[in-house]
Amino acid sequence: MNYFRGVGMFGSAFLTAHLMRGAATAALLAWAIVYQTAHPWLSLGAGVAALVALRGCPMCWTVGLLETLSQGRRDSTMR
Repeated sequence: MNYFRGVGMFGSAFLTAHLMRGAATAALLAWAIVYQTAHPWLSLGAGVAALVALRGCPMCWTVGLLETLSQGRRDSTMR
């Protein structure tokens, strides 16, 4: 079973899904920064959840975005 659907290791099958993961990460990181003194353990958990949403580091997310975009262009030229 191929979970990546030919978009590479970090890419998503749909551009919207990839951008939603990025938005969720931004929200989690913003929450973690704002509440780091009031809730340090929850902030740490939000930071870890942000890394999971990114599938690694921010550069991994960026590489995945490029893979997703190139897959979309490749599919549109094959039609």
